[in-house]
Amino acid sequence: MAAGQNQRNRKNNSMLTKTGKARLGPLNMTQLNKLLESSTKPKEKDKIRRELVKRAPSAA
Repeated sequence: MAAGQNQRNRKNNSMLTKTGKARLGPLNMTQLNKLLESSTKPKEKDKIRRELVKRAPSAA
């Protein structure tokens, strides 16, 4: 099989990007917290934390 043939084999999933990374937009706060706990990569954790801060209701 030649390189770049993944598009034929890939199933369409709206929760994943083309490269297989999870989309954070449609997740709710509890799902994001669960994802943060299960994540091991610092880059992914930072991304999830930023999304949580963005969605957190402001105290002001």
